[in-house]
Amino acid sequence: MTSLRFLVAESETPEARAARRASVGRSSGETYLGILRALSPGAALDLIRPAEEGAAVPDRAGLEGYDAVFLTGSPLHVYEDTPEVRRQLDFMRAVFASGTPAFGSCAGLQVATAAAGGTVRANRRGCEAGFARRITRTAAGQGHPLLAGRPEAYDAPAVHSDEVEQLPEGAVALAGNRVTAVQAAEIRSGRGVFWGVQYHPELPLSEIAAALRRQSAALMEAGLARDEGEVEAYAARVDALHRDPRRRDAAWQLGLDAQVADPAQRSIELRNFVEHLVGPTRGQRGRE
Repeated sequence: MTSLRFLVAESETPEARAARRASVGRSSGETYLGILRALSPGAALDLIRPAEEGAAVPDRAGLEGYDAVFLTGSPLHVYEDTPEVRRQLDFMRAVFASGTPAFGSCAGLQVATAAAGGTVRANRRGCEAGFARRITRTAAGQGHPLLAGRPEAYDAPAVHSDEVEQLPEGAVALAGNRVTAVQAAEIRSGRGVFWGVQYHPELPLSEIAAALRRQSAALMEAGLARDEGEVEAYAARVDALHRDPRRRDAAWQLGLDAQVADPAQRSIELRNFVEHLVGPTRGQRGRE
């Protein structure tokens, strides 16, 4: 059997990438590389930045050589008509055309939605910061393999202020909650299939804590904290749970269970994608 080939598409701006590296030591794409190495030891991994001008990006034929494409989160707003957003959407359309399975979290879901003809908007109910609560499956999500192993209602790491407004024709919403109607979806366009979530199964809790600290001003403006001390106290509890997922006191104070505290359960969508979509597609392509 040939080794798996994965392509990670990072769409952070250089400024956002620098800020993220300053707080957690790696970019969003590098975080993805880390978890994919753990999930699929021996896989060949490449990282590209398709939103950046002049970036080396595979064409359709090059994309066909990969077994999966992963789209990271991003500070870009898909509904803004900027060169960076246009380049990102063009890339996703090429991924769909190639027939290579794709997975995306947070902005990755939004990019796939817009590239296939759906719409994205600023979330009218405000941001989800830290964790998305009580995500529940839709009827279509009940038996969908992306959510295999998830209970009927669960929490997940989340940091976002935009949301899918309208999925493209033929797409299926798999889960949602009271803040964001589309928390998980399957999107088909051309030859391609995309599975995505609005939350972050790829992130360790330490990176959620760091994101809260980086966005403390926005959290206070949104009324989620009264001062930086409250943000720090919350982030410190998240850090404590990262260091020791068995800390019942930290989990209780945050209102979380093993769906978030246990790294294996937290990243289940990524494993399901590789097992239930990437694997069968490899077989259809004659790569096993």
